[in-house]
Amino acid sequence: MAMTLTPMEQFEVKPLGGMDHPLFHIAGHPIYFTNQSLLMVIVVIVASLFLTLTVKPGRLVPTRGQSMAEASYEFVANMIHSATGEDGLKFFPFIFTLFIFVLFSNFLGMIPGSFTVTSQIAVTFALASLVVLLVIVVGFMKHGIGFLKLFVPHAPWYLLILLVPIEVISFLTRPISLSVRLFANMLAGHTMLAVFGGFVVSLGAAGGIFTGLA
Repeated sequence: MAMTLTPMEQFEVKPLGGMDHPLFHIAGHPIYFTNQSLLMVIVVIVASLFLTLTVKPGRLVPTRGQSMAEASYEFVANMIHSATGEDGLKFFPFIFTLFIFVLFSNFLGMIPGSFTVTSQIAVTFALASLVVLLVIVVGFMKHGIGFLKLFVPHAPWYLLILLVPIEVISFLTRPISLSVRLFANMLAGHTMLAVFGGFVVSLGAAGGIFTGLA
């Protein structure tokens, strides 16, 4: 396998197999099946197989795979319960699915020649927007118009003129902050690994004492 020419080349989204024509168009925009799409499909398949095949009821001694699956299940369940109580467990399937998707995307992205799905801000922004949209929908369903009280802190009325817009802007920018946090971490981490890897190969190719340093 040829080395990447630049550390940023690994993040390039491109159609598979030299696809010249898009699959279809949405509002005039061509839609291709890309390397990113392929990896997301692989992530879903691998995660589904892992959680299905490793966990078998009635097994007296759990395997390592089952222990890992149960540990991740309990971790997410305990996190939800400690943050929201019993009522929050109704959202466990959604949160656990999101957790497993991000986890396996990060793991599979570490395989040489693979593609890191979470290094694309379009993916992380879509996931973060989905979470915030769910919060808004559930908030209005449960509290009605009273959900808007979330943006009105307990403060004198003359301070609310400044605080309410700040609270609204802070809430609406959460998808950006959440998506950039994951995207930037994955982008920086994989870029650093590529730079270090290329540096080690360059040292080894120099020969002599540099081979030992490599």
